[in-house]
Amino acid sequence: MILPIYAYGQPVLKKVATDITAEYPDLQDLIANMWETMYNAQGVGLAAPQIGLPIRLFVLDSTQMEKEGEPFKGIKKVMINAQKVEETGALKPYEEGCLSIPDIRGDVNRPEVLTIRYLDENFEEHTETFSDLNARVIQHEYDHIDGVLFTEHLKPLKRRLVRRKLDKIKKGQIRQEYRMRFVVQK
Repeated sequence: MILPIYAYGQPVLKKVATDITAEYPDLQDLIANMWETMYNAQGVGLAAPQIGLPIRLFVLDSTQMEKEGEPFKGIKKVMINAQKVEETGALKPYEEGCLSIPDIRGDVNRPEVLTIRYLDENFEEHTETFSDLNARVIQHEYDHIDGVLFTEHLKPLKRRLVRRKLDKIKKGQIRQEYRMRFVVQK
């Protein structure tokens, strides 16, 4: 089932999410719905807060970013209760966007390498190291479960330039190909 994606301004996007257990209600259905929602919106990642749930769960599929003739190898993962172990390497800029903040993109500096501990959809624990685009996608989704949006990483001038667009998103004054849930205006 395709779920609405919560837009910039929704309070759940700014909350630090909580851990879940294997007994979380209808977890496998939720994960399946998150995949369907993410692919429908043409995203490469989706965190539970983006569908209104303040829990430490995200899905990502960076295989969609693979290009013929390039060495990049994408990943497809479910990460539950993720915790960063270490971030290393140089800070590299890369233009990011977000399904909760449509039509806004900007360069975000992130460390090249990430080691992360997480549970998969079967609640098996993994500690893995990722680099480059895979690390970036995970860091972006991880930020969501910590209540951080990519726009907070933008340089001050860029943040000022997108402020009006952010206000329009918050008020639902945008058109999007996928379903979104906006802040209720009083």
